[in-house]
Amino acid sequence: MTDHQGTQPEGLRAAAPYRYDEQMAPPPAARANEVAQATFEDVFEVDPRLMQRHVLQQAFPNWDTLRIMRSRHDHLDWMHRHFAHTVVIGSELLSEVESEAGEAG
Repeated sequence: MTDHQGTQPEGLRAAAPYRYDEQMAPPPAARANEVAQATFEDVFEVDPRLMQRHVLQQAFPNWDTLRIMRSRHDHLDWMHRHFAHTVVIGSELLSEVESEAGEAG
């Protein structure tokens, strides 16, 4: 499966041998900002330490993280085809808000 740009994400293939120790220990997390971290390329998640009080943390195998990441655009495309009458792009909304803030200030 490829992403929206047609590139294949890095990581083990579905037919790769399963080794529990390799799959249950994600790569070291890189801090993305004060609340987010990145474990795999283009996989960002809320820092689990911030969620421990309200959300039970569970062991999640690397292959499942990569499977979800690889299929996210297929899922969004499906949602748009079935439910969205208009697709709103976040960067366009930000530009609009910033231009309105500039006019008001």
